[in-house]
Amino acid sequence: MPRKPSVSPIGHGRPANRRGTPIPRSQEWFGPRDLEGFLHRAGLKAQGWPEETFAGKPVIGIANSWSEATHCNAHLRELAAHVKRGVLAAGGFPLEFPVISLGEFFLSPTSMFLRNLMSMDVEEMIRGLPIDGVVLLSGCDKTTPAMLMGAASADLPAILITGGPQLKGNWKGEELGSCTDCRRYWTELRAGRITQAEYDSMESAIYRSPGHCMVMGTASSMGAITEALGMTLPGGAAIPGADMRRSALAEQAGAKIMDLVKQGVRPSQIMTEEAFENAIRVLLACGGSTNAIIHLAAIAGRCGIDLPLSRFDDLSRTTPTIVNLKPSGKYLMEDLFYAGGIGAVMKRLSPMMNLECKTVSGRTLGEDLEEAQCFNDDIVRTLENPLYKEGGIVALKGSLAPDGAVIKQTAASPKLMKHKGRAVVFESYADLKARIDSSDLDVTPDDVLVMKSAGPIGGPGMPEWGMLPLPKKILALGVRDMVRVSDARMSGTAFGTVVLHISPESAIGGPLGLVRDGDIIELDVAERRIDLLVDAKEMTRRRAATKAKGVAPAEGEALPWASRGYARMYAQHVMQAQYGCDFDFLRGKTPVQTHVQAHH
Repeated sequence: MPRKPSVSPIGHGRPANRRGTPIPRSQEWFGPRDLEGFLHRAGLKAQGWPEETFAGKPVIGIANSWSEATHCNAHLRELAAHVKRGVLAAGGFPLEFPVISLGEFFLSPTSMFLRNLMSMDVEEMIRGLPIDGVVLLSGCDKTTPAMLMGAASADLPAILITGGPQLKGNWKGEELGSCTDCRRYWTELRAGRITQAEYDSMESAIYRSPGHCMVMGTASSMGAITEALGMTLPGGAAIPGADMRRSALAEQAGAKIMDLVKQGVRPSQIMTEEAFENAIRVLLACGGSTNAIIHLAAIAGRCGIDLPLSRFDDLSRTTPTIVNLKPSGKYLMEDLFYAGGIGAVMKRLSPMMNLECKTVSGRTLGEDLEEAQCFNDDIVRTLENPLYKEGGIVALKGSLAPDGAVIKQTAASPKLMKHKGRAVVFESYADLKARIDSSDLDVTPDDVLVMKSAGPIGGPGMPEWGMLPLPKKILALGVRDMVRVSDARMSGTAFGTVVLHISPESAIGGPLGLVRDGDIIELDVAERRIDLLVDAKEMTRRRAATKAKGVAPAEGEALPWASRGYARMYAQHVMQAQYGCDFDFLRGKTPVQTHVQAHH
């Protein structure tokens, strides 16, 4: 059988020409006038490409997460066409290929369960294909971090372009944001304040254009983070998906990736420790999604950088929330775009940003921000007039969460930020659904709702179940928030006094699994504490009883849902929330590879 060239990155032990310049990966495939070269060129010619369109030109991959099962990404085929135009105009040859697409709406138990699989797909396609650089097309929540994780591990020149946020929803004259407002009105439906017909009529009014959720949810947060990291072109986070300027940006990315390839600029040179600090600052200033903490930890881990929860909390204490967007504020992503986008946010934050970081624009972050302006001081506040004095997300620790937990303080009720209450415990999401609206449920507004078995293993996949619904009997009292605690995640569009990511999770023996009805839980956000007020002797007794019953799986024990395939790999290798829920064998920098020939 013919031999195929290796796929090690440019400059990483690659063969060189007589001048000592590494031969581009693509030309190892398409250049030789032998059997292998014949077959590779024939494969392109079979698709209608004459040799002069690709011979001697850099080959640029376009990793496309388009899917009809991911509505946020359903317009990415059109964006890919614009990327191709940019590549061709700059003298390259585009090669589009599909990767797994993850949408939170249509995947069970959660798209987070498959994020690592998508990152492996992206990494291996970048490694395996005869490409010199890649443009990554993403959109929905988990597709952006998966793309960045895969690109970081492969470390080939890369630019990411998201599909952009949707236009603002509009229902009965009210501007709506998905899905912050659909959650708010669902609560009112359960409370009997609106009819089912009214709620149903909102379905076609809230999602009305291509793109991802238009509040500062996870997708918008990850777009902002990508721009702060320097992995997308300036303006890439906020341009609406329906705006022609999104298509123009995609074409510019197709041209710019050619420059990165020629200069050999790789993700490891852009996603540095200083760049991750910039990304955390922007996340906090935007009142962004708690999910982004998990994704940032995972992306950084692929770059060999440790991002402990303490780092997020340290930066949160000194980073004010200045972006006035739902769910922490009142505006939407379309408004942020008109106000100057993430560039305007970073311009305001520039005194505390690392401005010498490189970006895919070919310039430093400081140079990118020279022309950035803010056009609405109510949407992007000044440092002197912030929405909140601290960042949107804070890290908690305590006897209930020895390895950490998080809360979005800007989306919580101020009166509940210091609270002590009786635990009302649900052993699982199924238990919650079965009993939350029962008239027999023993619950008061001052209690703390607790749910177990929703972490990386317990979910599995750490589903977005953290915004526990309030019991109907509580809603009937006019109450709209309670303290809620779980090892789950929460949609970035959600809100409330919700403690998430409790670690270690209940399914592997964490203290959360030992909570009983009536226990007292104390939350003190200012002190960064979440404690279970049960004495040590009682906890030891409960832990022994739990082990005797075999509630938590023994080390190495197979889980019922993980008997085969990817699920088995996931169960054996997934890490806890503070490590980004990545697989243990994927963390760390990719070793420098040598040029070897691979047989097939």
